[in-house]
Amino acid sequence: MLRWRHLYRFFIAMIFSSDASPHSPPLLTIRNARIVSADRVFSGSMTVSQGRISALDGGLTGLAGEDWHGDYLLPGLVEVHTDNLEKHLMPRPKVHWPVMPAILAHDAQIAAAGITTVLDAIAVGDIDPDSVRMQTLQPCVTGLRTAQEAGLLRVEHFLHMRLELAEPDLLAMFSPFLQDERLKLVSLMDHTPGQRQWTDLTHYRVYVTGKRGWSEQKVDKMLGLLLERQQRHVAENRNLVIQACQQHAHPIPLASHDDTTAEHVHEGVAGGVSISEFPTSLLAAQTARQQGLAIVMGAPNRVRGGSHSGNVSASELARHDLLDILSSDYVPASLLQAAFMLQEDGYDLPKAIATVSRAPAHSLGLHDRGEIAVDLKADFIRVRMLDQLPVVIAAWRDGIQIA
Repeated sequence: MLRWRHLYRFFIAMIFSSDASPHSPPLLTIRNARIVSADRVFSGSMTVSQGRISALDGGLTGLAGEDWHGDYLLPGLVEVHTDNLEKHLMPRPKVHWPVMPAILAHDAQIAAAGITTVLDAIAVGDIDPDSVRMQTLQPCVTGLRTAQEAGLLRVEHFLHMRLELAEPDLLAMFSPFLQDERLKLVSLMDHTPGQRQWTDLTHYRVYVTGKRGWSEQKVDKMLGLLLERQQRHVAENRNLVIQACQQHAHPIPLASHDDTTAEHVHEGVAGGVSISEFPTSLLAAQTARQQGLAIVMGAPNRVRGGSHSGNVSASELARHDLLDILSSDYVPASLLQAAFMLQEDGYDLPKAIATVSRAPAHSLGLHDRGEIAVDLKADFIRVRMLDQLPVVIAAWRDGIQIA
């Protein structure tokens, strides 16, 4: 009976696909895959028609199709916060790479990591006035649209505007992007050293002398300048940005960033925040859970076994069931690896995979993806295990192979 039901669905899909345009994604049947759905893992088959998942069946099938020989079939990964584009824009300190080649290299790397939907985290303002971020804001946003319209992007790209609240001209810099339909998330950031992410100034010095190439003399000079900017601009900018987002025709999700204290979380909630990105302490994460916020932690943190800033580990939060979403942050390949590692922290595989697919998609209002289910977008990846390491073999977006 199972086989006949699958045959029926197959022929129905064939009938409807015959009316598709010549540019429609082809009909695809995958068999003998280990499918991870929202609530279980099972061996079976999947049929894709016109860019959507049209059928799912458990067990063996006699239908022709790609035999995956037991490899995992997972939903395409959804990335809410990655700085990866910046690494291509500045591959070495003070080395600036052309924007379009950087975008295309970034896109290819993201696809190869199994990410089919990405929010490019574009910084608006910075603690360093000489940063590459100050020079590439508009070129990056424009370049991403140009590449998209030219059909050159493998992955579906949206915008995550990271607002540095101590930036004096923040609202003027941010306002032009409020009407961009690609804008899916706004995060409120304050990277002033001495609090939040950089409570320990020793870790801060290591970071800025290494990544930004600052001398110790420049660090000393900047500490005072950054504290002054915080005191002058952060509170006012926070209120102005929140007001602008709340008055938008379509609600824009807001995220707090590097919450350390309960007060930080409550301040965010009062401003309409729905996502807590990278809480730095167990207390902050517990408060975020009590307030109903979605909690994001870094996949590199989980892979490394701890935070590079000396803050709370993703693993500890997972063991307390305080981790909803993983973000690859600065290492795209870490996203899938960290999700599988969450099984060591008590997550079953469907729940672990949800942290990199369904949960981030739903937090952004993208309910058409993030899960292997009939009628959803055919964004999926093939994964094979190498010992304990999940390896992306191929990726599809809307039923078309992109990697």
